[in-house]
Amino acid sequence: MIKWAIIFLVIGLVAGALGLTGVAGVSMGIAKFLFVTALLIAVVLFVLGVTVFRRIT
Repeated sequence: MIKWAIIFLVIGLVAGALGLTGVAGVSMGIAKFLFVTALLIAVVLFVLGVTVFRRIT
């Protein structure tokens, strides 16, 4: 998921440099959404991993 966020970030930066502001805005929005989603999933999995580890040991 982070890979797709980086791809959309690059697309947004290139589109912004070329003057395609609509495409750049949409790409940056998608990149931000994917990054935040991946970050939330990582935090949830980390918390679950810590709690399961404590219950097992």
